[in-house]
Amino acid sequence: MSETPYPQHTALSLAASGVPVLPLRRGKVPFGNCTVCADNACGGRPNMKTPGPCRCASVCHAWAAATTDPAVIVSPAWAAAWRRAVCVGYHPGGAGLTVVDLDDADAIAWARTALPATRTVPTTRGQHWIYRGAMTSRNAVRPGVDIKSTMSYARYLGSGTGAMADLPDVVRALAFKEPSRARPAPHVVGVPAGAGGGECPHRTPVYLERGIAMAEQRITETSSAIHATVYGAFLAVLSRHGRCGCLTDAHVARLFTAAQSKGETARHCAEAWTNARTTLGL
Repeated sequence: MSETPYPQHTALSLAASGVPVLPLRRGKVPFGNCTVCADNACGGRPNMKTPGPCRCASVCHAWAAATTDPAVIVSPAWAAAWRRAVCVGYHPGGAGLTVVDLDDADAIAWARTALPATRTVPTTRGQHWIYRGAMTSRNAVRPGVDIKSTMSYARYLGSGTGAMADLPDVVRALAFKEPSRARPAPHVVGVPAGAGGGECPHRTPVYLERGIAMAEQRITETSSAIHATVYGAFLAVLSRHGRCGCLTDAHVARLFTAAQSKGETARHCAEAWTNARTTLGL
């Protein structure tokens, strides 16, 4: 018996509001590909980069099958899947949403102190915090916390409570892995002092320049997720040079200029820079 009564009716209601849906079977996982599409042999959705079903009529390709088309949702192949479904899944990124999946009480306690309040939906063991805006998905960003947005699916558990907030930079930052630490330079060479008034005894001027140039390139070459890319670049630079005082106003201006060339405002640049410093405890 389905966990969600009449899951097909729920799916149609969600689809009408612009949320791409798909049936989930026992275990709360998508239905497997049909024999034609097994191992992506059909080539319909290489690497599952494009949302939507392939040309076969079955519920294939996991999250990429999610659709808002009522004709697909009530089609014979999908109707058979709905009869076996235990609940409704949806593609958050396809609806312009991000779900912060909090698995336990410790994760919820962390979120209440670290994240802006937003719409909250109770789950079996924890909560879903839903924000307006899409981003890269990533599991295990910290103990008991997963990010579900683009190229991912979430279980629909009701509309929840509270007003939905815009996706904040602090959540976007969770999708970025902590930058690896470079080895100390074999020779100590001082670099210009920044606002901190100190020197950078563990880096060379060449290393600093290369880091700034790489951050500029990372920003200017991106074609999507501009906010997240800018924040990630700021975070990477500050994680290496934010504590030693070697960053100058000229370095920061170069990064802001690169961000503004991609359409970011000066205000957003300043906020992203401040948020990155806060995240790193600077």
